[in-house]
Amino acid sequence: MATSNTEFEVTKTPEEWSKVLTPEQFNVLRKHGTERPNSSPLDKQYNPGTYVCAGCELPLFTSETKFNSGTGWPSFFNPIEGAIATTTDRSFFMTRVEVHCSRCGGHLGHVFNDGPAPTGKRYCMNGVSLKFIPA
Repeated sequence: MATSNTEFEVTKTPEEWSKVLTPEQFNVLRKHGTERPNSSPLDKQYNPGTYVCAGCELPLFTSETKFNSGTGWPSFFNPIEGAIATTTDRSFFMTRVEVHCSRCGGHLGHVFNDGPAPTGKRYCMNGVSLKFIPA
């Protein structure tokens, strides 16, 4: 898993991002916001396909790695190789691993060590930061 938070292939000014993202997408992807649990239709999406970054359309996760975590956010146990980057998030008086798109740096969510086999990881993603492309 790549670790980076400064240099990305796709870069835009905040004004340019605000022209191509909805206000909710901008808040999550560019300002590290979090959508309300159970607010994304992608949480209950289990059809075959690929989940891509809503900011730059980089493929991030496949439907084969999606599972129902019961958290109210789309969850996956493994990203597509090279698709994500991570940083340490020390907000809210805790330390978490924040997940970003490796191409545009958009905030996607967090990864936790309480997921299913085979990885034991739970990539808890904001649905608004993703687009689903059916297979």
